Amino acid sequence: MSQYFDIHPLDPQSRLIKQAAQIVGKGGLIALPTDSSYALACRLDDKAAVERLRRLRGIDDKHHLTLMCRDLSELGNFARVDNRQYRWIKGATPGPYVFILEATKEVPRRLSHPARKTIGVRVPDHAIPQALLNELGQPMISSTLQLPGDAAPLDEPLEIRERLQKQLDLVICGGTAPAHACTVIDLTSGEPVLVRAGRGDVARFGL
Repeated sequence: MSQYFDIHPLDPQSRLIKQAAQIVGKGGLIALPTDSSYALACRLDDKAAVERLRRLRGIDDKHHLTLMCRDLSELGNFARVDNRQYRWIKGATPGPYVFILEATKEVPRRLSHPARKTIGVRVPDHAIPQALLNELGQPMISSTLQLPGDAAPLDEPLEIRERLQKQLDLVICGGTAPAHACTVIDLTSGEPVLVRAGRGDVARFGL
């Protein structure tokens, strides 16, 4: 049975953030709001939690998971970013974008794409994930909370708790989130390539 924390979306209560970080740190799989839809998230180095996330989403190891980072400096520890890529990313973060980049050796091999050795990275523009990332002191693995057979991501925390209370360790209620996934941009080829149109505007990338 999942726990349910009602956390203020602009001024997160530190006591609840600390409790949420403890749940993640002990191998918990959680749902939390972001600047796009609600997302599933777990600890970066927890193999069992990542496998639970993949099963819940109905995805295999060829589907990019996302490293949710606090800022650009942390992102640079896990993805190789040249000067041109950095300018593109800097202009769009924090925000509702996932960037596909070449993974560094800091990324566990099971988390990067098995053939391409790439990883999705993002910096969310939302106080709750930012507070949780700061408390954890490391990125989280995340994925849009869109269940197999659903046409759109889940955006209502009460519905998330009702549908997934036996499969999640924690649902963080931060109000209704936009029912739109992140925009996904692949930057590995030298020019931005649109992988998925979502909440983030693609015009800044000339797409």
